[in-house]
Amino acid sequence: MRKSGRWMSIVDDRVLEYIKENEHGSPTEMKEDGPIRYSRQYIARRCKKLAEHGLLKAVGNGVYVITDRGEAYLQGELDTHEDAPEEPIETEEANNENSEKSNG
Repeated sequence: MRKSGRWMSIVDDRVLEYIKENEHGSPTEMKEDGPIRYSRQYIARRCKKLAEHGLLKAVGNGVYVITDRGEAYLQGELDTHEDAPEEPIETEEANNENSEKSNG
């Protein structure tokens, strides 16, 4: 079960799901493809808010990708409630980097 923060909107889950399924996305693409029935401007505001909270990352030209935190949220592993402590999400890639640094 996903743990949405008070700062989140219903559309946020759809945005994250769309970007995960398509590997990247822009508010214009989400609006034109039709899965999100909100204005491009509203979707853009939500993408910016999701990026501020570390669930998305802006890669330029209005395009976003999902982060490890965003993936963890979709899997129900991250509590995005603003009062919840932020905990780093351990990923296999991060674990490999840490072991390489300690072995290097």
